[in-house]
Amino acid sequence: MSMKISRIAPLALAAVLAAPLASYADNKPAGTAKAWVKDSVVTTKIKAQLAASKVSSLAVVHVDTDADGFVQLTGKVATQAEKDRAESIAKAVDGVKSVDNQLTITGK
Repeated sequence: MSMKISRIAPLALAAVLAAPLASYADNKPAGTAKAWVKDSVVTTKIKAQLAASKVSSLAVVHVDTDADGFVQLTGKVATQAEKDRAESIAKAVDGVKSVDNQLTITGK
């Protein structure tokens, strides 16, 4: 039973993270649809990897991606190691060209 849950959990997480994307689709200008889908996919991949890393503070990292593959990380993490881990996760995602790591270390 736990094996099935461990296999389903990442898929469920990806679905939850991707669901809000549909609500924003109507708000984007028509000419930017392809670029918006690309950066939304990159953002979703980064968020899924952060959540899968099992470091609790990484689940609250905010990720913004533009159409050119530039990613900005904002939010709070407990340690420098978590800040570095979030950046390395983001850089490892296909389509990311650079990462602007603006995470704040809380020390908690």
